[in-house]
Amino acid sequence: MKANLEISESNLKEVATLLNRLLANEFLLYAKTRGAHWNIEGCSFIGLHKFLEDQYKELDVIIDDTAERIRSLGHFALASLKDYLKITDMLENDSDFESQGHAILQLTHDHETIIKLIRNEIFPISDQYKDLGTADFVTSIMKQHEKMSWMLRAHLNEVKSSTILL
Repeated sequence: MKANLEISESNLKEVATLLNRLLANEFLLYAKTRGAHWNIEGCSFIGLHKFLEDQYKELDVIIDDTAERIRSLGHFALASLKDYLKITDMLENDSDFESQGHAILQLTHDHETIIKLIRNEIFPISDQYKDLGTADFVTSIMKQHEKMSWMLRAHLNEVKSSTILL
């Protein structure tokens, strides 16, 4: 049975397409964050290891919530790496885990990519597609990414400071 959300099917399809793009970006960022958690070395290892674990756990919740939002709109969430890689706005590249600064900087840029994506889609979702619920949903996700990128930048400043001291 289709949901009766008083949003046209064509608008729901457009919003689901935007959310699937967000889902692809979230999943790729999750994989990169998980990889950094597994492989990063150096000073502040234990603290950074735990910090990255907290971040990938938060991303896991965002991924699940995004997929469930797509389903609540009556559409299917993409669920394959092949599909994600076709529509992501990020590069799937190998991180330099020997350089904490490089790995953290790359994660920061990826969070900022998602922030920009969401910021560009909020008004079309609410105004053009008439979906205030999804506009609110993605605004909340954007705020989470703003906080996570701020925390990564703070860690990056710590890495820079400890490099200067060595």
